[in-house]
Amino acid sequence: MEVLEPEQVKDLMDEPWISPYKKITMCADEENNLIELIENHARGVCYGGAAWEMRHFQETGELVLEGRREGARNIFYLNEGRGDLDLVPGLAAAGIEKARIEEDELKVGYAGLAGAGVAVAMCRGLADGVKRVEVEERGGGGKLGKASIVTPKHKKITIGVDDTDTGEEGATWGLANEVGYKLDKIEGINYTNHTIVQLFTENPYRTQNGVGISISFAVKPSKEEKLRKEAKKMFNELTSSDDTAIAIYDKIKISEKIKDYSKQTKKQMMEVDEAEKVAEDTDVDLISITGEQGKIGALAAIGYSKDPDKAARVEK
Repeated sequence: MEVLEPEQVKDLMDEPWISPYKKITMCADEENNLIELIENHARGVCYGGAAWEMRHFQETGELVLEGRREGARNIFYLNEGRGDLDLVPGLAAAGIEKARIEEDELKVGYAGLAGAGVAVAMCRGLADGVKRVEVEERGGGGKLGKASIVTPKHKKITIGVDDTDTGEEGATWGLANEVGYKLDKIEGINYTNHTIVQLFTENPYRTQNGVGISISFAVKPSKEEKLRKEAKKMFNELTSSDDTAIAIYDKIKISEKIKDYSKQTKKQMMEVDEAEKVAEDTDVDLISITGEQGKIGALAAIGYSKDPDKAARVEK
């Protein structure tokens, strides 16, 4: 096995076909043996490569539970373990064959034929966030490429928020995004996703559009308390409303009870005590910032945090 640090991988940049991935981030959910893998494809604009890999990775092997593409960014949810790949040119040319949660690192092993083999070792090895590449076979041409990418271990933290605006000022989606952007400036905290959840459109208490927001982070374990503290502080200082609340969830897997609650909030009026009961049953920290009413939408935003497109839909 050939172990390459980032600087060693950079020495290979003279090859014209090496196109670096922009960033790779991984989170662990040790309770459920899951890894969230976020890949910003080559140069951050290789939409075709992202679409190609989304198809192949989901059709080969058994570790990929689900995935979604957002432009040139792919997000995969992986079972921890190892699975055999039966690679066939054109039909099933690349896949993920292993995913491991270690003490302070996460490791994902890829295999690919031809150009996909080059991406496995070299292109991903140049991504921001990668600690090292463990190469079994370099690939290229008609050869098989096999390598593992190693990143620091992160934990996924999702924060739901609602009721930061009033009839006169504010925008919860914008405030949440700015809070996420500012938290991303803290070392060890990576802002990874923003979701707008359309809630019950006939709610008489809504200020205008009636949405809840979730923002997700990949956080080094040592920075989790820092994230929680700073998020509460920022929302308290920046909100325009007396009804602001947040929900904090620390797993990749979203329980069916949370999902069911979130679906209900799209179709009917809900009460604060219902949100509090679901949060208590599912280990969600439901926190009043300036008031209680925001708890309903804050918790609802957690349930749709992994599916921004479905979150935006109106349901009757």
